[in-house]
Amino acid sequence: MLRRTAEKHPSLQSFSGDTGYRGTAVRFVDETLGLTLYNSEKIQDGFAVLPRRSVLKRTFAWLGAFRRLAKDVEILTATLESMIRLAMLKLTLAKYA
Repeated sequence: MLRRTAEKHPSLQSFSGDTGYRGTAVRFVDETLGLTLYNSEKIQDGFAVLPRRSVLKRTFAWLGAFRRLAKDVEILTATLESMIRLAMLKLTLAKYA
């Protein structure tokens, strides 16, 4: 997925990931793709807002509000990508209209 994304969007300079994307994912992105993978690290014990993670969680929450995207029912990834684009377009239009 990372390779296909980097090929499809050549202007991409880095990826953001959760702490689950450590080790081989970081090496793959660095050595093979020549990009950077930024991971959210645990800042302190207890509750703390992680800088980039909140953006990802918020975006997924917005997309989850769309009924068709709330469950993984799409068979083709192209269909899912189109539905995500439509949802983001609707959110953008609602924000600026």
